[in-house]
Amino acid sequence: MRVLGIDPGLRNMGWGIIDVAGPRMTHVANGVCHSLASDDLATRLLSLFDQMTHVVRTYAPDCAAVEQTFVNKDAVATLKLGQARAVALLVPAQAGLPIGEYAPNAVKKTVVGVGHAAKQQVEHMIKLQLPGAKLAGPDAVDALAIAITHSYHAQSSSRLADAIKKAAS
Repeated sequence: MRVLGIDPGLRNMGWGIIDVAGPRMTHVANGVCHSLASDDLATRLLSLFDQMTHVVRTYAPDCAAVEQTFVNKDAVATLKLGQARAVALLVPAQAGLPIGEYAPNAVKKTVVGVGHAAKQQVEHMIKLQLPGAKLAGPDAVDALAIAITHSYHAQSSSRLADAIKKAAS
């Protein structure tokens, strides 16, 4: 299973792709899609859409996972983040991919074991779980953490479904 993780952002949208085969995870690629603050909002969203579409076409993931939005004190910033998040959901949906959504604390708890882990702790665990991966920056690290979280949840759901099937027969 190839998983695309996306960390939504209007200026920097991180993405990370891993391959999962049973308990084994391997790094495929990661990066950051950028938009220019000097451009109008519509142009920035279109740029992010085009860049993420290129990522999906290039790496052909089987599923995607996107971090849920947290509410800032600044309502305008939260609204803009929500619009960038819509791009992060739209691109994989347009490609027909199933999409998981995870809260930031759930991602940190899955990857580090603590829901309020520092960014450095998340990066450290990503380096341990995906040795040799060249990380494109903090947004790409977060995206890889989201992909790993989705892979764990997908495997757990699969095992639960198998157990229920077995118990029913």
